[in-house]
This record gives sequence, structure tokens and C-alpha cells, in this order.
Amino acid sequence: MTDQNLISYEDFTKVHLRVVTILEAERVPKSDKLLRLTVTLGEEERQIIAGIGQTYEPSTLVGQQVAAVINLEPRSIMGLESHGMILAASTDQGPVILSPRNSEVLAGSIIR
Repeated sequence: MTDQNLISYEDFTKVHLRVVTILEAERVPKSDKLLRLTVTLGEEERQIIAGIGQTYEPSTLVGQQVAAVINLEPRSIMGLESHGMILAASTDQGPVILSPRNSEVLAGSIIR
């Protein structure tokens, strides 16, 4: 890592990471990569468009808890508005979603 990749602690604290639970998942028409996810943060539901469709089948995601950035500005992707970003690690086999493994946590729990 070079110094230009470093951010300040104050910048890091601006990123709101939360555990969300996937309520619905479906393929975005005309895209083999994008999925439209409806997630809950406990008190709020929102739509997130995620580029994980080549690795994950929508039906396997419903009920899963995953890590997400929830304070990104909304972004239009193929005409659908995305209100967050699912966190995933890049691998040779495709993205691997980051999720809590030890136990279920409340949707909306803060990730520190």
C-alpha cells in the first residue's frame, strides 16, 4: 500500500457500515451481473443494486445477513436507484459477500 491510499481516521468514521438482512432478491432485466435487493436495517427498508448476479442466485440470498455501506449518495444503475452498497471480497471465482458468521445479529447493527 502506498501513502496515497491512506485515509484519515476522521474520514473512516464518515462511512456507516451496518448489518442488513436481505428481504427480497431478483435479477435486473437485461443484466447478468446485477441483482435488485430489498434489505432491512431494522427500522427502514431500502433498495440496493449489487453486481453479484454471476456468483449468487437470488433465491439463496433471501434471509441472509450481510455487511453494507448505508450512507452513500443514491445512485441510478440501469434505471434503478441504489441506496447503499453490499460489501464483498474480490476473488478469482467472483465476489464473496461479507456477512456475520458466529451468530445472527439485529438488522441495522453497527459494524465497528
